[in-house]
Amino acid sequence: MLHYQIQGEGPVWVFLHGFLESSSMWEALPLSYLPITTLFIDLPGHGKSEVLDQSPSMNAMAEEVQKVLVHLEIQNFTIVGHSMGAYIGLELSQQPGFQKLILLNSNCWSDSEQKKQDRLRVAAIITKAKSHFIREAIPNLFANPELHPLFIEALMEEANLMSPDAIAFAALAMREREDYTALVNDNPAQFIFIHGKLDRLVSVEELDAKIKGPRIFLLDCGHMAHVEAGEEVMKVLKNYL
Repeated sequence: MLHYQIQGEGPVWVFLHGFLESSSMWEALPLSYLPITTLFIDLPGHGKSEVLDQSPSMNAMAEEVQKVLVHLEIQNFTIVGHSMGAYIGLELSQQPGFQKLILLNSNCWSDSEQKKQDRLRVAAIITKAKSHFIREAIPNLFANPELHPLFIEALMEEANLMSPDAIAFAALAMREREDYTALVNDNPAQFIFIHGKLDRLVSVEELDAKIKGPRIFLLDCGHMAHVEAGEEVMKVLKNYL
């Protein structure tokens, strides 16, 4: 079973981290002050969870998260997913008990052909140049990386602990994910987007053009809004309790 931590009292909120991260990423937010039960899960191949021995897919990763929910006998849940974590949240939105998904620096559509090629390149080079890839990729997630050197260093150290197989698995799983745009737009009350205006991975313009429901754009932050605009992110989360 995936590694998890659960604490607090109140409605269950499941927090799913992004690519190259772990549940430790949520330490950047003072979530213990919210009147909820927080369930932090290390996704397959990340943190303290082992990589899956099967074909890469978002559905396979989501099934492992669902096993944790069943094990803990959780009947109803909200998901907060950062980047890749929101992709898995979209898969879980089909499960009984799902209430809403807050997509933090993420999207709900499938990869473009160019992005699919990029995923293949990541899976190919990661066995030969893992440290170089991590050193290039992580600072690019921030709008102002020079303001967060300690956080970036910690992220890189943690990502370097991942095996090449785990990184390749996640990259290829994201490459094959389904498009949930129609579902999201048909159910706007269940899908809320929090996004950095300066996010280089998902443009504000594309998000605005494709999504009809709630979209909260935060100034002066990139793909790591929980670090660069933590107070604003917390305000949004409180609004959806």
